[in-house]
Amino acid sequence: MLETCLESIYRNPPAFNFEVVVVDNASSDFNPKEMAEKFKQTVFIVNSENLGYAEGNNQAIKAVSGDYVLLLNPDTEVKNDALTVLVEFMEAHPEAAAAGCRLVRPDGTIDRSCRGFPEPGPVAAEFFGLSRLFPNSRKLGAYRMTWFDYNEEVSVDQPMGSCLILNRKTINEIGVFDQDFPIFFNEVDWCYRAKQARWQIYFTPSAEIIHHGGGSTKQVRREMRRESHRSLIRFYRKHYKKRLFPPVYWFIIASIKVSEVLGGR
Repeated sequence: MLETCLESIYRNPPAFNFEVVVVDNASSDFNPKEMAEKFKQTVFIVNSENLGYAEGNNQAIKAVSGDYVLLLNPDTEVKNDALTVLVEFMEAHPEAAAAGCRLVRPDGTIDRSCRGFPEPGPVAAEFFGLSRLFPNSRKLGAYRMTWFDYNEEVSVDQPMGSCLILNRKTINEIGVFDQDFPIFFNEVDWCYRAKQARWQIYFTPSAEIIHHGGGSTKQVRREMRRESHRSLIRFYRKHYKKRLFPPVYWFIIASIKVSEVLGGR
């Protein structure tokens, strides 16, 4: 998948100077010498241990010098002029900390890639199944944005990190990813901090990327589900514990733990 992703970038390059950095987190199926020989323009950072998604991205962010940084998972393929369009969008929106684009599966279906922040009400609606019963409700479906049709250019809370362009000015202001979120919720935390600092986050359908989905996480699905729940608890501890009424806070934490035990999402 990584090879296909890199080939798609160089086949559909942006209309300006760009850098490509690949961070390998001690994967067992990666040959750095072979890849470096095939993709001579690419910088490869090879870690001797798995440092996590957040720290790996931070390594790449610090290694590049552009005005914008595009986070791109290896299970994606760049289409047409998507990279140029994303940068042009950011140039036209100087208030934007980040922007996500439309992600499509190989069969052409839309990958539902935008969510709201995990506020207590929407999270409770999610865990109790109300968002699935009433998918058109903007209140009950606020977390997964179940009502959104992905044809609208709109301000959102958290686009999926599989393809997310960041503004270097925002990075300089609020910092890089919090490594207390090694795999999940690091981009959610970053977007939350950006909005707290009065930046905007956008979704734009003007650029489109193919997303195969789960290229790495499907290999350890059970462990990833457990880490997702634990990262959500870390997010609540960091951002909500001091401002929520204690019974509400502990009810949400208990709900997350129950969902983890029951194998929920």
